[in-house]
Amino acid sequence: MPPASPSSSSGAPSSPGVPPRQDAAGTAAGSHGAATAVLEPAGRTEAPLVLDTEPPRTLRFRDHFALWMNLGVSLIGFTTAATVLGAKGSELSLAAAVTAIVAGTVVGTAMLGVAALIGARTGAPAMANLRGLFGTRLSYVPTVLNIVQCVGWGVYELLTIALGAQTVVGTEGYRWVFVVLAGALTTALTIWPLGAIAVLRRFVAAAVAVAMVYFTVQLGRHGVPDPGAGNWHGFLPATDAMIAVSISFVPLAADYTRHSRTPRAAFWGSFSGYTIAQVWCYVLGLMALLQADGDPERIFDSFLGVWAGWLFLLVLVLRETDQSFANVYSTAMSIHNLLPKVDRRVLTGGTGALITVLALQITEFTESYYAFLGLIGSVFVPMFAVLAVDYFLGAGRRGWNLSADAPSRWLMLLPWALGFATYQLIAPTAVAGWWTDLWTSAQEAVHFTPQEWTSASLFGFLVPALATWALTPLTRDRAAAAR
Repeated sequence: MPPASPSSSSGAPSSPGVPPRQDAAGTAAGSHGAATAVLEPAGRTEAPLVLDTEPPRTLRFRDHFALWMNLGVSLIGFTTAATVLGAKGSELSLAAAVTAIVAGTVVGTAMLGVAALIGARTGAPAMANLRGLFGTRLSYVPTVLNIVQCVGWGVYELLTIALGAQTVVGTEGYRWVFVVLAGALTTALTIWPLGAIAVLRRFVAAAVAVAMVYFTVQLGRHGVPDPGAGNWHGFLPATDAMIAVSISFVPLAADYTRHSRTPRAAFWGSFSGYTIAQVWCYVLGLMALLQADGDPERIFDSFLGVWAGWLFLLVLVLRETDQSFANVYSTAMSIHNLLPKVDRRVLTGGTGALITVLALQITEFTESYYAFLGLIGSVFVPMFAVLAVDYFLGAGRRGWNLSADAPSRWLMLLPWALGFATYQLIAPTAVAGWWTDLWTSAQEAVHFTPQEWTSASLFGFLVPALATWALTPLTRDRAAAAR
């Protein structure tokens, strides 16, 4: 296995700004390993407060499985099952929709698992790992984009929780109360992140599983109509949408798996937990959507229409705070790449307060903001391709330099840019009219018309992956010379 950085050999001092490597037993290889863990009053080991301390390696397979299983179930997942099903009148068949859910989830979650594995090997948060790929200063660009993305999704999650709570209670008022309560709970979870993961494993995962089983049985009793009558047109775009959902967690994965006892536990825990949960969530959402005559606005009527449905829906509403927890905590971990000495509790507390204030001011997201978040998301698909190839085949084979003064690797921007351009050429993000026109003109200039088989996520991954692989001899030699 490649080491986390050139300074990670046993007994060597750690590079400034990143944690030293751990050996297989989970003890620190650096000289200050004894001071790496934060001890809470109850004696529980918690995540370090600053970036340059060793992360405790406490998470096993079952912890990763429970965390990612909970993240794979989402109220948003239920409602966005409409994206997979397709527009009314041209829906996929039930078999095509389920196949797209399974195939897209497996492909996307495999990428998530690789990002999780890298985090477990290096012991560094996701954005700090980008120091090895781009150099420290260049890593600030995707770091800022990830901060904006996480804050945006954090606000969206608080609004989703408030809407779900209003649905359960049966009121259109008191939204601010639910937003404040959700924001407070979210912030509390981020103060003790490893403790929060332990709670998810011991209690929340079981409650969510019971609720999902209950709704599956109850909705299944009413039957599921097949809307598409054998229609498979739109299968690949639906699969592409599912890949994109899974990949959305790639820029966050290492923030949690850096605490894994082994890379194997990180990969298989994240892959299996998230795959099972997301497939189950979207299939259940598909069932509820079809029973609501394909109207996403009425999807929760299907859940509330079964006996005691409000109680089990309440479980899923409360569970949604792990989504906002992930976004707030990863915002703090991203800021740590910029400000490594600031206490993470200050960062998570400030971020939690920020998203709560924003959620109180925003009543709903506009389509342009959805598109903006989608645009940022399209940045990370090709970036992950470059990350994975360079780590396993390029400079990462000899160890990335993750120090605070890691030199810039400008050449790595080329395959990333190629991947981004490929993604937008196939599926221009409708963030603004001029942006869509730009890429439409580019399509005309190269005589390219997107087809059903042209997946933006897959080609946006393959093109930069191949380009990075082609550049590997040059980039590997340059990285070695810079040490």
